[in-house]
Amino acid sequence: MTERVPRIVIADDDDDIRGLMVIAANRAGVEVLAAVDNGRSALDALLADEVDLAVLDISMPGLNGVEVAEAVRAQRPQTLILMVSASVQLLTDHGVVAERSDSFIIKPFSPRVLTERIRQMLGIEVSA
Repeated sequence: MTERVPRIVIADDDDDIRGLMVIAANRAGVEVLAAVDNGRSALDALLADEVDLAVLDISMPGLNGVEVAEAVRAQRPQTLILMVSASVQLLTDHGVVAERSDSFIIKPFSPRVLTERIRQMLGIEVSA
């Protein structure tokens, strides 16, 4: 029987960064269920299906990444959360990293770094 490919949802309001995130996710070997530009759409996608990982920008219109993470933690605690932000202060203030996410990446990042982080978080082995 074939093992299910891990599934993720990506949320970032910057089109270019979101595009890089999708490329990184594809290289990691995961299925991108949704790549959206706002927190409300991210939350809807995360609650509509079984998702292994949420990649969330902290600063987004509507619901921000922290609010999405809190809602996901309350309803789908098994979903891993990777926060992304250009602000180190946002990532470290108010326990955002410790309490609301499993890991974080600071912008700007290379797609290679994000690919490796996704693989690491989901336990994906790279085949030779």
